[in-house]
Amino acid sequence: MAEYREEVEKYLSEVFAKPVRLVRILPMGAEPGEKELKGFGYGKPYAVDYIVEGEMRSSVLSSMKVQKGFGHDTFADRASAILWQNMAFNTLPNHVRSLDAGFFTKYGGLKSAGEADEFFILMDRVGGLEYYRDLDRIRDTHFFHPLDVDRALALSDYLAYIHSQKHDEPVLYHRRIRELVGSGECIMGLVDSYPKDFKFYSESDFERMEQKCVEWRWKLHDKVHRLCVVHGDFHPWNIMFRNGVDFTVLDRSRGEYGEPADDVSCMSMNYLFYSLQKYGELKGEYKDLFERFIENYLIKSGDFDMVKYMPPFYVFRALVVASPLWYPGLKPEIRVKLFNFIDNVLDADEFDYKNADQYLKK
Repeated sequence: MAEYREEVEKYLSEVFAKPVRLVRILPMGAEPGEKELKGFGYGKPYAVDYIVEGEMRSSVLSSMKVQKGFGHDTFADRASAILWQNMAFNTLPNHVRSLDAGFFTKYGGLKSAGEADEFFILMDRVGGLEYYRDLDRIRDTHFFHPLDVDRALALSDYLAYIHSQKHDEPVLYHRRIRELVGSGECIMGLVDSYPKDFKFYSESDFERMEQKCVEWRWKLHDKVHRLCVVHGDFHPWNIMFRNGVDFTVLDRSRGEYGEPADDVSCMSMNYLFYSLQKYGELKGEYKDLFERFIENYLIKSGDFDMVKYMPPFYVFRALVVASPLWYPGLKPEIRVKLFNFIDNVLDADEFDYKNADQYLKK
């Protein structure tokens, strides 16, 4: 154990170029009084408490889980993602800061380059509660507060702000749209993760859906002027709220630039998904949040054309929440409506957010 602590202290001292004294390392979410960690496991986040120049500091050290699929199949895939996050987290407003990227050696050390076995990232630790807890509370307690509307509007304002930063690089826009359809993390990768005996959507259904997504790729292909700064995975588990509308975003993904419809569809899909769980349709508080979030974005950004480009991004996000891998306990009737949604939005010329419930019907 002493040698292990020395390795961590040595690494942190190199990061800060100052002597560091390690206080403790615990798995994130550990209960009070839980014993200190004796070794790292890949794919898990850890809280690291330490003292530097007399100041007590706390960071999060996290590596990527070794898994097959979703574009994280190889060591190189995971290394690329970690190295990109170390840079990109620090260029997005309100995102948790990255302090360093490094890797574990085969012998348990924490080093830089050369002997890499798996990479990790060291980030600032931020306070707050994940936004999904607000959506859980609305679903489970029926308590809906004006702050819920304020937070949805604040998130919409944030997207309008970061998306206002455009980028002129057509090849990059083409890549992001291509990856939406064909990447291991996106539509085709998600399709491959569904079980062979999935009874709600057949292989021929998936094939037909993929063909329509390819058609959408070409509909978006020349919209290169839309390329802008994006988050890339803007969902309620990646947002930490504190008091009021003060928040920090986490885990930016898949590139600094992309199509703004990606972020808008990602968050709004969750309002629809929670409404399905509570009501079996889009109504009530979630319908209010869904429509206000999108409408506020359109007004603040001036991008009223976005509704023409949202359908394939909604397919991506619907495949996530309909997945038996991510949501094994989902009611069958909800899965059916999510695949109705997928089929219907793919056939729409543009997304009618004021009447989104129509897409849930057969």
